[in-house]
Amino acid sequence: MRFTPAFCLACGQPLVDHREALEPDKVRRRCADATCGWTFYDNPVPVVAALVEHEGEVLLVRNQGWPESWFGLVTGFLERGESPDAAVLRELKEELGLDGEIVSWIGSYGFPEMNQVILAWHVRATGTVELGAELAAYKRVALDKLRPWPMGTGKAVADFLARR
Repeated sequence: MRFTPAFCLACGQPLVDHREALEPDKVRRRCADATCGWTFYDNPVPVVAALVEHEGEVLLVRNQGWPESWFGLVTGFLERGESPDAAVLRELKEELGLDGEIVSWIGSYGFPEMNQVILAWHVRATGTVELGAELAAYKRVALDKLRPWPMGTGKAVADFLARR
């Protein structure tokens, strides 16, 4: 679910649709009070993703609430003041209880369906898997059996495989 405020976050007045002068096809929500002028830009949210290699296999995870057949990369939101590479290692620890080291950058990917931009790394992990509270399950996939999926973090998997 996406958040679109109805009222200005600066002064509390209603927001109204406003066409940008330089981009007339773009409609943004702007404060009705002309002296305020606050604009809701609805910028994408940064998300970090780890393609986790552990004991020679890739670990894929299923979040709580996902269908049983859905698995993806370890992901999480970048927090204020946190570097993206530190965030991806934090998410690995929180979600799987593993320590990790970044092997390589995979890439950045727009995910407009969720209004996110995904920043993805290949991470080598050590330790014993301890499933975090946000996850329902994980599975191990041999590197030669790993296949990308059509959206979200699947694009990072495709790029990772193409470079191998």
